[in-house]
Amino acid sequence: MPCNFFAYMDRMKYIKRWQLMRSVREENIMEHSQQVAMFAHALAVINNKVFGGSADPAKTVFYAMYHECSEVMTGDMPTPIKYYNASINGAYKDLETHACRKLADNLPEELRDEYAACLLPDKDSEEYKFMKAADRLSAYVKCLEEFRCGNTEFEKAKKSIEDDLHSRNIPEVEYFFEKFIPAFMLTLDELEGL
Repeated sequence: MPCNFFAYMDRMKYIKRWQLMRSVREENIMEHSQQVAMFAHALAVINNKVFGGSADPAKTVFYAMYHECSEVMTGDMPTPIKYYNASINGAYKDLETHACRKLADNLPEELRDEYAACLLPDKDSEEYKFMKAADRLSAYVKCLEEFRCGNTEFEKAKKSIEDDLHSRNIPEVEYFFEKFIPAFMLTLDELEGL
């Protein structure tokens, strides 16, 4: 009998983000997860190299790669609905956990523990904290992209995500903001220094 896990993962490319917003460019959870993985890796490296920490960059990447995978079964719940109240949020988190367990069951038994550690991460870990911040950084960068294209639909989201990121008081996030975020507002010619 075939194992369905990676076929499910391949379906991440069909799950659209920002469904309630008019977007200049659509974004799916597969490409979003790749960006979150890059940003999470950066935050872990910044933690280690700039702030003398001991985060595991690989673990942050694995957490990020799979952080949206439950949505191949649940779909993407828009943020205003997901966080409307504690009851809805708790029920949705339970549904996500159930979906992740079901996805792990689609692996050969000898691989399940390894993948379960990525699908159901240690939420008290430094790596998970960096992954969650990277998830918000990715959303912020999406807002910048839309805003730069003249789409004011993302103006309020940009402000609330920026406020949220700064309120976390994570030095690695502040470092990322200072060193990397300004470049996201540049054109290709400006990036190349032309």
